[in-house]
Amino acid sequence: MRTLGKLVVWMLPLTIAAWAQNSSSAKPGDDCSGMYSFLKDGEFLQITVEDQGRVTGFISRYGDSESDQGAFLNQFFKEGRLNGDRLTFTTTTVHGVWYEFKGLVARGQAKNAGDEGYYVLKGILAEHRPDSQKSKEHEVELKSFPQDRAPVPPKD
Repeated sequence: MRTLGKLVVWMLPLTIAAWAQNSSSAKPGDDCSGMYSFLKDGEFLQITVEDQGRVTGFISRYGDSESDQGAFLNQFFKEGRLNGDRLTFTTTTVHGVWYEFKGLVARGQAKNAGDEGYYVLKGILAEHRPDSQKSKEHEVELKSFPQDRAPVPPKD
């Protein structure tokens, strides 16, 4: 029994050191599922990282064409991937508009995992419209929302 006690005492520091190394070496993309800001106040992006880097989610945004001006629209992902810290997704088309994102998941300036801006999606968001020959590209930094609250859609 004394040998077992000595073994536990000897192994405990090694176990703690290994755990600390693993938790500090977590890559930004490892647990970035959640809600993020989008282009305008009140708009947001939801992403969920699933098995083997598959990403699902949607964008909730205000319509801005004549037929949907001010309406709240949801555009679900047609496809999405997370490879390390590299994130890409393409949305379905709603009222002729669809989005494509290519960028990365980075650690933001927030200190705690549940705080606003703990993760940031940095990259190029291409907005495709039927009335335009060329997509409109936005360089974006989309901040994660605090995990204890979600945005409230605006009231009509």
